[in-house]
Amino acid sequence: MIPWLIDDATPFPPVEKALHEPNGLLAASDSLTVTRLKKAYSLGIFPWYSPGEPVLWWSPSPRMVLYTHHFKCHRSLRQIIKKKPFEIRLDTAFETVMKHCAQAQRPRQHGTWIVQDIIQAYTALHQQGLAHSVEAWEDDSLVGGLYGVNIGQMFFGESMFSLRPNASKIALAHLVDRLSSHGLNLIDCQQETSHLASLGASPISRDLFKQEIHTRIALETPKTLWL
Repeated sequence: MIPWLIDDATPFPPVEKALHEPNGLLAASDSLTVTRLKKAYSLGIFPWYSPGEPVLWWSPSPRMVLYTHHFKCHRSLRQIIKKKPFEIRLDTAFETVMKHCAQAQRPRQHGTWIVQDIIQAYTALHQQGLAHSVEAWEDDSLVGGLYGVNIGQMFFGESMFSLRPNASKIALAHLVDRLSSHGLNLIDCQQETSHLASLGASPISRDLFKQEIHTRIALETPKTLWL
């Protein structure tokens, strides 16, 4: 039985209390607020739920992460990047990126967890300077990108989409380069997938993930990171 979070004043239970099955389910609530989201990310917790469900909060173990120096920019991708097929922009179409991610077709997934409440809450985070998008544009059309949450020197990746081959991978490569150049070296990828593994992500224990984010969120975000 997972605890119900009555309001924003109700604390999250310790992440060690998360269920083993389903892996990482920690708590539930009837609403999604910016205050709750910010607290969740600072603890390594994220929301994930389907339409018609309560807001479900998760802290899985192991946790999939990408250390930027482990990013696999394969030779074929490097060659494509050199040709500059897309213009990369930051934070010019955040909500639109989220809506494209919601519509993206994914293997073994029916429907989307990026429901309207999620879009509204993360857009509010974006307006506070805590959620960001990396976008691939082709002739002024948005054709790929990703979004996530940046607190301190930690980036929590949420989702990505591609309307053109390699568009999301190029956006990710740009994010990795940008984070690395500003001293940020870890991207939370949440769930383990073969696609993420092919890009260099790997699973770590919940305890290690807690240590990693505790160190990074206490630091300031470089002022020029999203300029």
